[in-house]
Amino acid sequence: MTMELPNDPARADVLAARPTLWTNGLYRENAIADASLPLEPSQVDEAEANWKRLAPLLAACFPELDATAGAIRSDLIELDALREALGYGGAGFGRVFVKADSALPVAGSIKARGGVYEVFVFAEELARREGLLARGQDIRNLAGPDARAFFSRYTIAVGSTGNLGLSVGIAARALGFKATVHMSSDAKAWKVERLRKLGVEVVQHEADYTTAVEMAREVAASDPSIYFVDDEQSRRLFLGYSAAASELAGQLAACGVTVDADHPLFLYLPCGIGGAPGGVAYGAKKIFGDAVHCFFVEPVQSPCALVHMMSGSQDLVSVYDVGLTNDTEADGMAVARMSAFVATVMREMLAGVFTVDDASLFRWLRLAHETQAIRLEPSAAAGFAGPHFLVDHPQGRAFAERWKIGDSLARATHVVWTTGGSFVPQEQFDAFLKTAAELG
Repeated sequence: MTMELPNDPARADVLAARPTLWTNGLYRENAIADASLPLEPSQVDEAEANWKRLAPLLAACFPELDATAGAIRSDLIELDALREALGYGGAGFGRVFVKADSALPVAGSIKARGGVYEVFVFAEELARREGLLARGQDIRNLAGPDARAFFSRYTIAVGSTGNLGLSVGIAARALGFKATVHMSSDAKAWKVERLRKLGVEVVQHEADYTTAVEMAREVAASDPSIYFVDDEQSRRLFLGYSAAASELAGQLAACGVTVDADHPLFLYLPCGIGGAPGGVAYGAKKIFGDAVHCFFVEPVQSPCALVHMMSGSQDLVSVYDVGLTNDTEADGMAVARMSAFVATVMREMLAGVFTVDDASLFRWLRLAHETQAIRLEPSAAAGFAGPHFLVDHPQGRAFAERWKIGDSLARATHVVWTTGGSFVPQEQFDAFLKTAAELG
């Protein structure tokens, strides 16, 4: 299939694979209240309650969570030296923070919020259904030998370019499940090796991410002992991510940040298939309402959310349909077609999407490391372009004018969500830095 994108200020740049900003013409106030959406805001509260109930079990499985009593949390870091290096030193940029999911415990990426959540919620559900965990019993029993023997009769399967597979594999093996991760051709070798060392079966496909997911889904459908974590359709994944917004709200308050109509909040969220950024955006809209504006960020050759949402098509549009290659060093974002579920939820809730080139990802990765010792993989650096696009780009200025926030930008808060990197082996990270140095 080929697709002719509609006339839009960003169209020429998108088709030429140049960094650009697209703003969503369907974006509107109070979109989260739309009763036709396949989710309700109250489900974010349920997800937060699930995380709290599961915390003792998480602490029992992962010693690194002892200090947080089982909570999987990341720091909110205000930029100083890195802010200047990025060119955001002027007062017109307000305050700029990094939400450092790049250093999340357990899985080293934002996928710990989704993959770990879904596996542990499923484990509890399965144990209660089969009589292994009665009402009132200590949930930490699910970390014991009897539970592990029971869970070993089941397999957790997932399709992934890397980080979701890591989080699901780590969580599944921690509880005793067998685990199978179907990975696309662009998955990084170190992620494959790490999974195999955990005892996870890794099935590598020559095709891209979409094919890996389809194959994983097909295999799971034929075997009732396999539970499939469906990155394209899972509400559990989405809601696991959504709970991060409450964590962010508490951190912003602790930093003295006000979020309201006169003090807007901008979130910049790296996007692959869309589940993680979509979940965070949904949770943020529940808490901050129309005072928060959420932007996805994608590679110039893999802007699956941008091309689909720009197209206005009811059928999913692939990057291949508009002549792009889906080739990028940002492996977690090398996705040709976004989630239909996320597209439905974000249709009127997403402010826009901006795109970045691979060279910039490596430069920002190096700057983050050298100025504030923030360790990232290339995809996790993508959000650093956000403040520039909003404040300096013609479409960013038009967006601010349309939403009557131009006069508020100096009082705004920008949060760049860095999504992975702390688990990258030193040899691989050194190679990233070498690439950045060669780029100049």
